Amino acid sequence: MRNRYEEQLRLLNKELTEMGALCEEAIACAVKYLSEKNDEMKQNAEEYEKQIDRKERDIELLCMRLLMHEQPLATDFRLITAALKMISDMERIGDHAEDIVEIGDYIAQTDTQLRANISEMAQSVIKMLTASIDSYIHRDAELANSVILMDDTVDKFFIRLKQRLISVICNKKENAESVLDLLMIAKYFERIGDHAENIAEWVIYAVTGQHKS
Repeated sequence: MRNRYEEQLRLLNKELTEMGALCEEAIACAVKYLSEKNDEMKQNAEEYEKQIDRKERDIELLCMRLLMHEQPLATDFRLITAALKMISDMERIGDHAEDIVEIGDYIAQTDTQLRANISEMAQSVIKMLTASIDSYIHRDAELANSVILMDDTVDKFFIRLKQRLISVICNKKENAESVLDLLMIAKYFERIGDHAENIAEWVIYAVTGQHKS
């Protein structure tokens, strides 16, 4: 019975890893679409979002089976509970990646440097997400804490970009509507960073039993 239980926990790790990878791919496609307007990237981002939704349902069912039938120990209970919280954040990440692609159609005329700033911010967000998933797989609270610190960098990216975009609008250097769309995209990336931070906080709970309130 214990062997089967351990196998189910390994499967949970595998499924979470795959869901995290799908989120990374969705974000990467969204970033590439912003710079290249490649229709394949747009379609890929939308498909990844659907796969992320399916993964969320599969992992939720697996967690429910583990909780209801396997009577997990306290440590395992925290891991399973954390997984349920994490998949909710990852599902929202997939949604935001799709949102970014949809808005991307309206920013073609904005300054290329402004879009480059967005791409730089996105790379920091992807790094956060990768580290948060790795911290769960390896039960690494220290790595999870580093993700929480990374969120400050992403927030600073957003604040600087927002100030620059406001200046652009005030000086009428760009179409105001397109600039506002770019600001919305930056806000979605900032939210993705928040979700990665949430994942890291749940990892810390899983490992230590403490959760930031």
